[in-house]
Amino acid sequence: MLTCCCRPVELVHQYGNLSTGACKPGYAAAKMAAIFPKFVKPAPMFLDRNFKRLAKVNNYLPPFGLKAQDKIIDTILAATKAYGLSPELDRLSCKRCIIVGNGGILANKSLGSHIDEYDIVVRLNQAPVSGYIRDVGTKTTMRITYPEGAIQKKDHYEKDSLFVFLAFKPIDFKWLKYMIFKEKWQGTEGFWKSVAKDVPKEPSEMRILNPYFIQEAAFQFIGLPLNNGLMGKGNIPTLGTVAITMALHNCDEVAVAGFGYDMNTPHAPLHYYETVKMSAIKESWTHNISKEKEFLQKLVKANVITDLTKGI
Repeated sequence: MLTCCCRPVELVHQYGNLSTGACKPGYAAAKMAAIFPKFVKPAPMFLDRNFKRLAKVNNYLPPFGLKAQDKIIDTILAATKAYGLSPELDRLSCKRCIIVGNGGILANKSLGSHIDEYDIVVRLNQAPVSGYIRDVGTKTTMRITYPEGAIQKKDHYEKDSLFVFLAFKPIDFKWLKYMIFKEKWQGTEGFWKSVAKDVPKEPSEMRILNPYFIQEAAFQFIGLPLNNGLMGKGNIPTLGTVAITMALHNCDEVAVAGFGYDMNTPHAPLHYYETVKMSAIKESWTHNISKEKEFLQKLVKANVITDLTKGI
């Protein structure tokens, strides 16, 4: 029952009669529009063959857009031939989604079975499932990543998940094309660390995330510097926040787990799957962690998203 006085009256009327646990259609978007009046839900999750019509992304270079990338994206999309989640998920009239972050706060919370109850489970970069099932669950609908963040060991890929690609720079699209056409990628020039040389996924299991979510998260929601629409100091949202933004447009309810860094506990684990400590975080050149935290706290406070690990 939505009876909290802080929720808009119309939401109480709309969702108050639903049975406990029932998916609430349009809930996240309605709550989002209450704190960001310009928020409009329709924004495709992945690029399809009509991507040139997406005016908001065609004026910017990667990572905020697709400028000058038409030809290579056409080639990639012609090979993948699939642009949705899956027929089963695309048919759902109400989608409950969870973004699983990589934070150490996930450890020993035993949230795995709860995470698996969501319709769509989104994971990020190389965060492992095997060996951590009790805390992170078994289900992976999609794994959002970029060349430097992609899993490098072929046997660590889940069988039934989508490989969802996010481009930060033009060369990233070239890398994706190599992965799709199973061509050998040599060297690391143009990347800030080594990249996967092979992605054991069929082209039909690969997607390109709509870069509008990076643009909107950075400039509309967090308020990062535009920098003439180019990647610069402190104006790139973290992958987790980009994933949340995507979910707000494409899911009816949005939850998160494993988000939040507590800098007051320097000896706490940074990630749930390794021993690196919180103190290893240095001031990031690309992200503005404090401004991003303010945005995420705003979402939690307004009940736009549910934070299962309460780290935000």
